[in-house]
Amino acid sequence: MKEKKKKKENVLKRIIIVLIFLTVVAFVLIKAQNYLMENNRGEESLILNNNNITGKLKHEVKVQDGIVYISMDDVKNFFDKYIYIEDEINEIVTTYDKKIASIGFEVKKMTLNGSTKKTNASAIKDGDVVYLPISEMSDVYNMEIANLEKSKTIIIDSLNREQIKAYTKSKISVKWKKDILSRTVDKVAKGGIVIAISKDEDGWTKVRTEEGKIGYVKTKKLTNFTSVRENWTEDKQITGKVNMFWDYFSRYGQAPDRTGQTIEGVNVVSPSFFYIDKNGKLQDHVGNSGTAYIQWAHSNGYKVWPMVSSTEALSGEEGRKVVSEILNSYTKRQELIENIVEKCVQYGIDGINMDFENMYQNDKDKYSRFIIELVPRMQEVGVVTSVDVTAPDGDANWSLCFDRNILGDVADYLVFMAYDQYGASSAKPGTTAGLNWVETSLKKIIDYDVVKPEKIILGMPFYTRMWTIAADGTITGRSTVDMVDINKLIPNQVEKQWNDELKQYYVEFKSGSATKMMWIEDGASIAEKVALVTKYNLGGTSGWEKDRETSNVWSIIKEELAKKAE
Repeated sequence: MKEKKKKKENVLKRIIIVLIFLTVVAFVLIKAQNYLMENNRGEESLILNNNNITGKLKHEVKVQDGIVYISMDDVKNFFDKYIYIEDEINEIVTTYDKKIASIGFEVKKMTLNGSTKKTNASAIKDGDVVYLPISEMSDVYNMEIANLEKSKTIIIDSLNREQIKAYTKSKISVKWKKDILSRTVDKVAKGGIVIAISKDEDGWTKVRTEEGKIGYVKTKKLTNFTSVRENWTEDKQITGKVNMFWDYFSRYGQAPDRTGQTIEGVNVVSPSFFYIDKNGKLQDHVGNSGTAYIQWAHSNGYKVWPMVSSTEALSGEEGRKVVSEILNSYTKRQELIENIVEKCVQYGIDGINMDFENMYQNDKDKYSRFIIELVPRMQEVGVVTSVDVTAPDGDANWSLCFDRNILGDVADYLVFMAYDQYGASSAKPGTTAGLNWVETSLKKIIDYDVVKPEKIILGMPFYTRMWTIAADGTITGRSTVDMVDINKLIPNQVEKQWNDELKQYYVEFKSGSATKMMWIEDGASIAEKVALVTKYNLGGTSGWEKDRETSNVWSIIKEELAKKAE
């Protein structure tokens, strides 16, 4: 009996020992993750804006003669996705915020926003990998960089991001995880300084030590949290929706005298001031009338975003060739950009409207490069960049010449010229801008081209066409009719028919043996188009062109733009 009892006790002891062992193992496994440190492939650790990105690098960081190098692949990933090597000058071209820079492989210099500066290093190649001397490019990427040799850590901080420092109340151990049993990544003496990254509700603060180590400490062990740098945000030039119109006058004319005029709800005007001539040079026809126009606009609180046109003095094949020569030359692109900067400063304008049309499809990427390189220079002088595009309908020279995704990404606004659905070369009569076509095209730009809706300005026609169809069915006339003149051309007995799919009125009547057809643009059709701004949260509208509209258009646009999405 005693032996059986003793055996039971031994079995119970073994069970207890096993349970204790399993408990310890479970505890160790749970806590083990607190000791599994990040595995860095290279010798140098890279901390970017308080994040250890070493494990995410495609290539290791190099430090040679005190110069810190990061691969071009990693610069593309973390700083400039549009960075590339320009074969014409055999230099790396990079853009970031308000800067465009180029740096070569042999000469120790860098071109920054058109000016040349000496550097202590050039770009280098290690096999197939290209490296940039990132420590020499702090002005380009608006950052400060520290090379901590003791801990083999590189720290990069963006100067437009908030930074908060704190002091330690006592000697502290910085933990890898929010757990007192977690591995210690660094120790800081009493009165030491740490960068406070974020505070948690559970009493922990994520910090970065002076040796670049990132971890957690109890918030109660820190004091004197001080902001040494705030998040930098740039005020938008236009608050709310853009309400713009184009104001066209040819290079042989002069800016209209709008003295005494005010246009309800408008906040941006785009006069046709600038154009490319047959020699590929930027010309202007501002003159005294244009100067007065700018003064008039500013006195009314309107921003001035003049057009830069590629078709004002050029057309057809000649125009495509001239523009192509500019776009395919880095040197010529930079020359044009410098000239645009000079014009912006000279006339004190607020923005530009890039209206390059009828280009070779093969120049699509080069046009994107031009805008990529242009935008930082415009931002440098406080100028907004808007870029006009047509509907994504498949025409080589008028539609497929635009990469709307890139243009919409880099420019401040992408202006969708939602016309002509059926234009002067159309083989059959039709509307200038039916709502179903406008909305379908708009959704393609948003969904397929992945352009942020708030960046899109919807361009609307203040005109339509009168189509004349002969008795044999051939089109004998496609005359443009301004909105303000439409009712003058419709006989009194003709009744307008509302088309609920196109969201506009239609008329058809006989004129001798011919048939006249017109799809009408008026206040009703404009209201339907402007409603798309609310529906898709677009950036605003623009009308082509001023003085073609009826007087009620501006109150309609203003009221529609004031509506909030449901």
